[in-house]
Amino acid sequence: MKGLKAEAAAELIPDGASLLIGGFMAVGTPERLIDALIARRAEGLTVIANDTAMPGKGIGKLISAGAVRRAVVSHIGLNPETQAKMLAGELAVELVPQGTLVERIRAGGVGLGGVLTPTGLGTEVEDGKPVIEVEGRRYLLETPIRADFALLAAWQADYVGNLCYSLTAHNFNPVMALSGKTVIAEPEAIVPVGVIPPDAVKTPGVLVDHLILRE
Repeated sequence: MKGLKAEAAAELIPDGASLLIGGFMAVGTPERLIDALIARRAEGLTVIANDTAMPGKGIGKLISAGAVRRAVVSHIGLNPETQAKMLAGELAVELVPQGTLVERIRAGGVGLGGVLTPTGLGTEVEDGKPVIEVEGRRYLLETPIRADFALLAAWQADYVGNLCYSLTAHNFNPVMALSGKTVIAEPEAIVPVGVIPPDAVKTPGVLVDHLILRE
């Protein structure tokens, strides 16, 4: 595990990379890392997240900067810029039901071959996907999601990379830590080992490759 400035971490992320980004309406999103990606003029990114936040916040800043080529999200209702870019053909958007999105990410992290869910049957979500019958019930087979990088925000990290999260900022971050090939975490504070109680560790340090240092 290595500590980096946000600018150095952004340099590790190439154009065209796929990114799992934690957060829910920008709560629990690594803002400094996003700012660093914009500053280095990243482009062609695939972003996998719950949503694209709002203009000027979280992932919304990447949308405004034109850094995102494709978004895999559960909704875009809070960001009119995402909607406009999608309608203009400037941004590909794949809408995935929220629970299905979480389970696909988890499946990617724990090595499952897919997720069976009835959600989406009989809708556009079903188009082109295998349908499997189990004990007389029909399910969609949803494929696992993995990404080149997982970009997380945490409340605290210790010197070996163990992470804990504050309240609702917990959201997608722990499950995304499982599914990124390289995991970069942006904690609000980095503390000595032992300060974080073992029961409060939601992402063990063995999963974390880099910590973003405070300025």
